[in-house]
Amino acid sequence: MDEQHYVYILRCRDQSLYTGYTNNLEHRLQMHETGKGAKYTRGRGPFEVLYVKKFINKSEAMQEEYRIKQLPRFEKLKLIEFQEQE
Repeated sequence: MDEQHYVYILRCRDQSLYTGYTNNLEHRLQMHETGKGAKYTRGRGPFEVLYVKKFINKSEAMQEEYRIKQLPRFEKLKLIEFQEQE
């Protein structure tokens, strides 16, 4: 079975956006919710998943995560809006 890789964007309680990568989305979201995820998200929950994109290989997913993290907030919001329209 091929492993799946995901890039996701969360909206935190303070309305900030967090972009991350994982190969187990459900588990990673649970980690964020319990305060055991990324240092940035600790104390910023609850979270709303705004964007998820699936990849077949880790390299592509991590490149996309990096690309998204470089975007200004308004560009991330446009990316989220575009995905919602699909």
